[in-house]
Amino acid sequence: MKNLLKFGAILLGAAFVLSSCGSKERSATTGWKYNDTKWGGFEKLDYEGQPTGPNLVLIEGGTFNMGITEQDVTYDWNNIPRRVTVSSFYMDETEVSNIDYREYLYWINRVFGESYPEVYRDALPDTLVWREELSYNEPFVETYFRHPSYDNYPVVGVSWIQATEYCKWRTDRVNEMMLIEKGILNPNTEQKDEDNFNTEAYLVGQYQGDVRKNLKDLRTGGERPVRFEDGIVLPDYRLPTEAEWEYAALALQGNQTSEKDERISDRRFYPWDGNTVRYQKRDKYQGDLLANFKRGKGDYMGMAGKLNDDAHIPAPVRSFLPNDFGLYNMAGNVNEWVLDLYRPLTSTTLSDVENHDLNPYRGGKFQKMELDEDGRPVEKDSLGRLRYEYVTDEEAANRENYKTGMVYNYLDGDKQSQAYYDYGRHTLISDKARVYKGGSWADRAFWLSPGARRFLDEDKSSRTIGFRCAMTRTGSPSGNENEGGHQFNTKRKRSKRRY
Repeated sequence: MKNLLKFGAILLGAAFVLSSCGSKERSATTGWKYNDTKWGGFEKLDYEGQPTGPNLVLIEGGTFNMGITEQDVTYDWNNIPRRVTVSSFYMDETEVSNIDYREYLYWINRVFGESYPEVYRDALPDTLVWREELSYNEPFVETYFRHPSYDNYPVVGVSWIQATEYCKWRTDRVNEMMLIEKGILNPNTEQKDEDNFNTEAYLVGQYQGDVRKNLKDLRTGGERPVRFEDGIVLPDYRLPTEAEWEYAALALQGNQTSEKDERISDRRFYPWDGNTVRYQKRDKYQGDLLANFKRGKGDYMGMAGKLNDDAHIPAPVRSFLPNDFGLYNMAGNVNEWVLDLYRPLTSTTLSDVENHDLNPYRGGKFQKMELDEDGRPVEKDSLGRLRYEYVTDEEAANRENYKTGMVYNYLDGDKQSQAYYDYGRHTLISDKARVYKGGSWADRAFWLSPGARRFLDEDKSSRTIGFRCAMTRTGSPSGNENEGGHQFNTKRKRSKRRY
């Protein structure tokens, strides 16, 4: 009898273990099962973290002194150092190249060329930026952008507006490819006009595409398209903010004394150590220039037989040594557009506002999606994009966290700051002035300092200005291996701080 009872207890225990192993995870607050059709089908993903998009590098965020580190020889006082924090984000390893931008133009012409040729024309870079009155640079007008010799050179002659449009296009192409690689969509090269893949239109059901196999719908047992909550599509590609760009260029983590503390051994004038523009270590590269810039009057590349930077104009996008984040040409080669609107007093005004020292940025023009009377997005436009409208001051007036729809001049150009920009009368700064940074092949070494800043109207371009893209990082700031939590997570590989 005792043996029978013992055997029965063993069977009961085994059944309990098996039922436990087979049971689904439950909500900690309601007890209802996740991912179970019988329990309503609410889904909880075993999410591995945000994938890294093509050509992107994770820039782990942190605090730093944003502002000029060189002597202010221009006496502009427009980037006075102040302490800020930048959230983790992704940055392009290289500047956008000519071949990258020609791929963009090819797609636009294929999709919109017949019905909307102006879209293609508006995206073309201005190759006439190479033309000068007293220089014979005419060959570059014809060759620099289109000749295969310059495929891997940074695209120039692109305005801030054009660069922003490129970022939107790239978002959609990368997300479309991710859905193809997941086996959800088939490749579709027959897209025309508004019937093209747009991430937002797809997520709200206004684009179907050539479906291969949708995801399983745990609520109905059938299939469903991808939702934003599935974490498959990436956030938008965009231009980096000025703070992000400057933080990434300095790459101060290379001077961190150890992984266990927050001390930086040396400040940086450039994206590398030291106060010179030459490689200082005692090896075969000693004395070589670390960036492509104009060394002196009339000296763009040095003497025949010993070219100092091997580039009389921009160099290929993977030239010179990358910085400690793995980013190429964050000084020299071409200046780069950033997201911010230019205002000279930004550094002094925002440093006095406590809640603006996290991800500082000037240029906010808040938008909202256009909705119908049922609260659904209205029909997409003729180019396949959802429609947006700007938030009015009346709508913002009832908010606590902001009071106006467009904050271009907040504390720098509005009544509160007592600074006014009368464009064309006593200033060249307007609501179209955008910041560019980094120095170029045609600039002196002063402009290679990450804190240096200049501006140009968003609809203008230059042979010395290109761009690279950035992307917001979601989840753990340290990377996907730390998605489970912070220092107290036992799965974390290492801790950066001791408690």
